[in-house]
Amino acid sequence: MSQKAVKLGVTSLVLVLAFGGLLYSTLSEGTEYYKHVDEVMTNPEAWHGKRLQLHGFVVPGSIMRRPDTLDWQFKVENKGHIVTASYTGIVPDTFKDEAEVVLKGALTPDGFHVQNDGVMAKCPSKYEPRAGAGGATAGTR
Repeated sequence: MSQKAVKLGVTSLVLVLAFGGLLYSTLSEGTEYYKHVDEVMTNPEAWHGKRLQLHGFVVPGSIMRRPDTLDWQFKVENKGHIVTASYTGIVPDTFKDEAEVVLKGALTPDGFHVQNDGVMAKCPSKYEPRAGAGGATAGTR
């Protein structure tokens, strides 16, 4: 085997290992799971500390805000499973009782801790068709 082939093989091996290590470290930091509350709360210990996008619905009457702060605490449920969430920051206008929400953060033994700007609330009434509105309409005046 020539000296040139050995150098080429060693260089290739170093490059592959460096690229693999970089790829692994980048992907492991950016991994985020998208789960529903019921999926996570059936075995919460398995999800502690992992980055999650948690999907559910705000439990009516559960939204509390500490006076003179932006500290929020509320409950989110799906299919009978409930988790308490805490958040510090400004919530969207559509955040209210029974709102469909996706929260970004991590589950801890104390509940779900939402990261900065991690509350996304949907307003289903905006996107539902009006009663009687369906397909093409033909009308005369």
